Amino acid sequence: MSLPNARQSWRMPDELWEKVKRLLPPAKPHPLGCHRPRVDDRKAMDAIFYRLRTGCQWKALDATGICSSSSAHRRFQEWTQAGVFQMLWVQGLRSLDELKGIDWEWQAMDGAMTKAPLGEEKIGPNPTDRAKHGVKRSLLVEGSGVPIGLAVEGANRNDAQDGASDAGKYSHRSRHRRRWRSRSICA
Repeated sequence: MSLPNARQSWRMPDELWEKVKRLLPPAKPHPLGCHRPRVDDRKAMDAIFYRLRTGCQWKALDATGICSSSSAHRRFQEWTQAGVFQMLWVQGLRSLDELKGIDWEWQAMDGAMTKAPLGEEKIGPNPTDRAKHGVKRSLLVEGSGVPIGLAVEGANRNDAQDGASDAGKYSHRSRHRRRWRSRSICA
């Protein structure tokens, strides 16, 4: 059973696929040289974008007919480790900066603390939750709300002290990078 039009309505435009395809690492052959052939990269990326756009669970991809959930999740993990999505984000910001311009006059930063019992090295004692392990996700947006920076740190990180310096560390690096430091940040 497949959802009506799910295969076509969520298909990535060809122009975007050409940009994404250049960022993908070469496929690794299976160590045993057997098993089924690898799912096409475009189908896997379509499934990943479908999941990101709809917010569905990974297992729900099986009903769409785009790609199996296990293949899409495996490829998502592989490409995340290879930095594909981060490079895609930076390319998108550079394109936005060239076409429209990024509003460097004002930035806003906000964060959220969440529990992370399995967070390994990116955790710290959460000061608001009886020192349980947690992470803080901070997002920096430019004047019109486009995300230009992201940081994931231990929950014990203080926004007021570290916000501006961390924003620079995780923000999109462009020709305007020096300008934003002298401007205003709302945290």
